[in-house]
Amino acid sequence: MMISTKGRYALRMMLDLAMSETDEYVPLKDIAERQGISIKYLEQIVSVLSRAGYVRSVRGTGGGYKLAKRPEDYTVGMILRLTEGSLAPVSCLEADENTCPRASECMTLGVWNKLYDAINSVVDGITLADMIRDSADRNGGDMYCI
Repeated sequence: MMISTKGRYALRMMLDLAMSETDEYVPLKDIAERQGISIKYLEQIVSVLSRAGYVRSVRGTGGGYKLAKRPEDYTVGMILRLTEGSLAPVSCLEADENTCPRASECMTLGVWNKLYDAINSVVDGITLADMIRDSADRNGGDMYCI
């Protein structure tokens, strides 16, 4: 499993918004400049985030985007699943029920289940707030490195 640029950029955008100290809306062009991401690509990503209710937007002067909830309310897993879909390492684990005809005799299924559990444990155990805090700890308070 490999996380695409869409998933990585969505996470960077959400972090950028989370780091906004004010309650003001942040213009997409400002995020694009800070993150070194094409504004056209961010427009595609923000539409997905907006439809899911992860961000709010306002048009016009003073417009832009901001998080719909607090940074503590968003996990890395939420953002990646929204943009990437399943994080399952193999296709037979993508659905709620494993319908693979070989599941009962598959000697490797245990490995894939453990890997999937580990992935979910990591991405669901880290919030945007955690990432900001960890960055501040690593950088001695100067935390604008996403």
